[in-house]
Amino acid sequence: MFNDPLAATLAKILNAEKVGKREVLVKPTSKLIKEVLTIMNEHNYLGSYEEIEDGKGGVLKINLLGNINKCGVVKPRFSTKHNNFEKWEKRYLPSKDFGVIVVSTSLGIMTHYQAKDKKVGGKLLAYCY
Repeated sequence: MFNDPLAATLAKILNAEKVGKREVLVKPTSKLIKEVLTIMNEHNYLGSYEEIEDGKGGVLKINLLGNINKCGVVKPRFSTKHNNFEKWEKRYLPSKDFGVIVVSTSLGIMTHYQAKDKKVGGKLLAYCY
């Protein structure tokens, strides 16, 4: 049993990207993992993904595009206000406006750009560039 399935998923994706694979199978699945993958898909870091039901929690088949330089989770999951995202960008992203930080807010899971626009803070989940 995993302590952090999101971290295991992102590590598996990053390792498959480094080796040059075109797809990767990830299990277990959760709503949180699917939301993070959807955000990564919207920003062209990942291709499409599909859920395969196996009776044991499901498997995600993710198509890789080769666009990920680095991705990972933010541990511990820091809380932040809407005007403090620049500090976290400096820590987790290589430069300004390059990459995304995924944030869990009261309005749902979104990127830090969307959270800044909506003036809402939250907990940092993951980053990708």
